[in-house]
Amino acid sequence: MPEVEDEDIRAAALQYVRKVSGFRAPAAHNKDAFDAAVEAVAEATRTLLDELVVKGAPKARAEAAVVRG
Repeated sequence: MPEVEDEDIRAAALQYVRKVSGFRAPAAHNKDAFDAAVEAVAEATRTLLDELVVKGAPKARAEAAVVRG
């Protein structure tokens, strides 16, 4: 499985929370909930990646994107 950097995980988590919340940036009164959601999604993603078992030869990230494309 290709290596995924923490900044990539955080960026994906932020994108997800923006998508489901409908907000690019939260209002001040929602900032704590928004930030907590980003961290929770990032942590869940880290856990998922740590626990996945991949059989077969690892693929380069760009190659994997083309295959899924």
